[in-house]
Amino acid sequence: MQTTLMEAIQEDDFRQAVKVVQVVKALEAVGAYTATDVLSESDTNTFGTSWEFEDIVRGDGDSGYIIAALVASQSESIVPRLTMFLFNKQPTSELDDNAFNTAPSETDVSRGIYVGRIDFPAMSSVGTTDSNAIATPSTSGNIPLPFKCAVGSRSLHGILATKDAFTQTPTENMTVIIVCDRGEVTR
Repeated sequence: MQTTLMEAIQEDDFRQAVKVVQVVKALEAVGAYTATDVLSESDTNTFGTSWEFEDIVRGDGDSGYIIAALVASQSESIVPRLTMFLFNKQPTSELDDNAFNTAPSETDVSRGIYVGRIDFPAMSSVGTTDSNAIATPSTSGNIPLPFKCAVGSRSLHGILATKDAFTQTPTENMTVIIVCDRGEVTR
């Protein structure tokens, strides 16, 4: 008997092996973004935070593979190319909105917390829908991306930056979804 995609997704083994984690931020976006700006919820010095993808693995310090990622904005008809820099601990790089991106900093690389980056293709929208982009193994976004969480942690931290100038409507949401293969299910 052949299994349909929906049946496979509903199977307990699949749900345990693949984890989908979503982070939503209302971007401050007071002014237009310039190329290399950080996208975050606050442009007040030191008030921006990383994009934290919690419980992306089963156990503290576990590893996995990012197999897909999606970014979506409530702002329509924006077409920036975005990059998500990923770390297994809180990064020391710039986190404030509309600030010049410094990720990955040499400090974060030498501390061994820099995991890698996901390069999203240009965002797009059709009609009056929100703008979005998806990175998969068939795009040039560095996926699949292996990672290992820090000892005592089940999270990854991200810094989202733009490669292109664009204008996001202030306080509208930006959503990043990461799909992670957490490996074999053991029973």
